Amino acid sequence: MIQRDDMTFPFEEYERRLRELRERMEQRLLDAVIISDPENLMYLTDYQTTGYSYFQALVVPLEGEPFMITREVEESNVFARTWLEKSRPYSDTGDAIQMLVQSLREFGLTGKYVGYERNSYFLPAYQQDRIHTTFTSGRVIDCFGIVEQGRLRKSPVEIEVMRKAAVANEAGMKAGLEACAPGVTENEIAAAICAAMFRAGGETPAVMPYVTSGPRTMIGHATWEGRTVQPGEHVFLEVGGCYRRYHTAMMRTAVMGELSTSMHKAQERMKLALREIKKNIRPGLTVSDADNIVRNIISANEVGAKLITRSGYSIGIAFPPSWDEGYILSLIQGNAAVLEEGMTFHIIPWMWGVDGDKTCGISDTIYVTKDGCESFFSLDEDFVVKPEQGVEHRDSVAVRETARNSSAPAPQEQPPLPANERTESTKKRKEKN
Repeated sequence: MIQRDDMTFPFEEYERRLRELRERMEQRLLDAVIISDPENLMYLTDYQTTGYSYFQALVVPLEGEPFMITREVEESNVFARTWLEKSRPYSDTGDAIQMLVQSLREFGLTGKYVGYERNSYFLPAYQQDRIHTTFTSGRVIDCFGIVEQGRLRKSPVEIEVMRKAAVANEAGMKAGLEACAPGVTENEIAAAICAAMFRAGGETPAVMPYVTSGPRTMIGHATWEGRTVQPGEHVFLEVGGCYRRYHTAMMRTAVMGELSTSMHKAQERMKLALREIKKNIRPGLTVSDADNIVRNIISANEVGAKLITRSGYSIGIAFPPSWDEGYILSLIQGNAAVLEEGMTFHIIPWMWGVDGDKTCGISDTIYVTKDGCESFFSLDEDFVVKPEQGVEHRDSVAVRETARNSSAPAPQEQPPLPANERTESTKKRKEKN
């Protein structure tokens, strides 16, 4: 290993990750593992590239130096970013799997038990078949999840990097909410979000922001398509912030005009769900219990909405096509997994189908502490309400109630002057000047 000081984390962090991986390998009687998921490659070595659709793998033996198999054009990332000393690249006219098997033999893994990530997005079945049929001198065994066991609990230095992602996340969301207005296109709102995120130090997220308005909020995972926001509509935003491939995410909602009774009830129900789950999350709580807290509150709504998904998911390192680590751990019913200190979750008590035709959301990214949890954000959770007369970042229902209870007389609107008086007034001003 090359000790260097220009990586995302201190060198000791990578030493710890590699050591703990090898401890898990030893428990599972594996002599080596082939790691192909881009998130896992970055977690272990700081390696990253957008070219992960081509085969790439880190081979970690139980003893000896790990080595990379990469496309030749990507090998520069190995030496520019990571602690690795050994790489075996293949050309665009070469054979990636042949290079892998040849390298396994070169580094003394003939006849050994070698794990591979069978459920990896980026190790398709035809490549797995070729590994099995060409590496006949060894035993190839599924070890999917062996790296994710370490990724699930974030270290203090990882939490600090996620805080930087959250700064960009919050800046983008604020800009998006400010950009929401009748006559503005979804594209313009998305542009405001991205510009603010990137100016705040954010990097390209695994998923670009979700921006939908009016009836389009009922389309799952839709995003901006040039539609113009109309008066009286709402805008649903879900934004993921990224820094060094670590992510946070949040949902917020903006209303153009009066906040209806139904939307106010939806807002309060989602805020209640977030308040209760954050009050109860702690090490030892089961995933199923956490999900039930959110699901029961959202399900007891009076506006016809549903929580049609899981209520949260692990979040951290991510590459496209998704910013979540939900395949590692999601908040769903019936899962007896226990929450532990250092776990990070995007909690999503969003509501699909308010009044039958609206989707809205308020969400939070939190991390589990030794005795509870903390949020990465400070942004207000209330819907941003923008009456036609101006912009108000508060509940318009409360505004109307305050106005009704106020003893101060409302200002009287003055009628316009007759045309002849306006002319006379104008002449006097000109004479005075």
